[in-house]
Amino acid sequence: MRTMHTSAQLKGWMQAVLAVLLSATLAACGGGGGDNSSSNSGSNAGGNAPVSSGSLPASPTQQPVAATAANTVPITVNSGTSGVVNIPAVSVRICAPGSTTNCQTINNIQLDTGSFGLRVVGSALNPTLLQALTPVTANGSTPLAECATFADGFSWGAVRSATVVMGGETTTRAIPVQIIGDTSAGATPASGCGSGPAENTVSDLGANGILGVGTALTDCGATCSTAKTAATFSNYFQCPGGTSCTRTTVQVAQQVANPVANFATDNNGLIVQMPPLPNTGAPSANGTLVFGIGTQSNNALAASQTFTTDGFGDLNNSTFNGATVQAFLDSGSNGYFFADSTLPACSSDFNGFYCPSTSQTRSVTLVGLNKTTAAVNIGIANAQTLFSNVNNFAFNDLAGQIGGSSSFDLGLPFFYGRHVYYGFDQTTAGGANPFVGF
Repeated sequence: MRTMHTSAQLKGWMQAVLAVLLSATLAACGGGGGDNSSSNSGSNAGGNAPVSSGSLPASPTQQPVAATAANTVPITVNSGTSGVVNIPAVSVRICAPGSTTNCQTINNIQLDTGSFGLRVVGSALNPTLLQALTPVTANGSTPLAECATFADGFSWGAVRSATVVMGGETTTRAIPVQIIGDTSAGATPASGCGSGPAENTVSDLGANGILGVGTALTDCGATCSTAKTAATFSNYFQCPGGTSCTRTTVQVAQQVANPVANFATDNNGLIVQMPPLPNTGAPSANGTLVFGIGTQSNNALAASQTFTTDGFGDLNNSTFNGATVQAFLDSGSNGYFFADSTLPACSSDFNGFYCPSTSQTRSVTLVGLNKTTAAVNIGIANAQTLFSNVNNFAFNDLAGQIGGSSSFDLGLPFFYGRHVYYGFDQTTAGGANPFVGF
């Protein structure tokens, strides 16, 4: 997940071998519809500044189905909680274990196909519900906390059990979720969690939480359930007495879980459907999240191509500019992010984004483990020009830089005008390999 906020600071959640999330937070101006001192022209403020002439690929044209069936929920992109662009938001209902009345619907949860599990900012929950969410324990009775590490900060919070409801679907059990900013399981450790400031608020995230629905069933898997690797790499901690926090081994059943994989039905994957956009952007966009693949009349696998992936949904043998890259389709990234020295970087408040003088097209070749290969053309417009349209929060041609040249992040701009499929990893039960398709 890579997200642009309203400062010009580059931040990042780094993907390690265990990779809970791939997230880098980029910020720029124009959030919340305020003035943009770097606009191309004052006369364009609040209007649609023209995208510079140049080469842009034809935009995909698929439309989302209506979010009226029990296995669907609406996706909304707009100004959201913090005026951050390209944040696809859904509503999630959280209930105390065993209760159908002690529940709360939380809006503006970011839909993130690049991470796994539900994470909610504690301040977004009412205190009665928060206290009723049972602490998750492992290796005894000490509650678990989790640390999600950023390049310049971290997110800390207790792991609690909750029943999760979306549309007409409900998890069959109370599943582990992370409550960001909840220190009930222990205070943030002075060392060993992450460096830099804590990222534990709605304004830090640009949303009330993150719904990770990528191909993995839990956020850490064998890395955290195996003592040898957990001692060094586990993102789970136990803090006896509320202090002296240490990394701990956590079995898969106690790890933060992908809610969709825990539905009674429609639990083998999902489809993200977003509408097409004009190249100048739009104030908002409304899509549909469809649960299940091939389980209902509205979720048949109709992708032109499907790519089997590793357990985290990555296409590790893809190529860009003649080099092998790890490509991934990540709705939690609000732009395309990749390294290209031929694209001029923006300056000042737009640092970290690309600002070509004329619009550009680049091509990345996606390669699945099943050898399926497809070239994808993406458009890159001048970010400063896009952001001068201060009432627009949905863009299909926003792109920025990523650290190193080994990754290619196909973020939310890729999803506009497409139906993007995610098949969950079912190999541990002898089932299908994880895949993505469109």
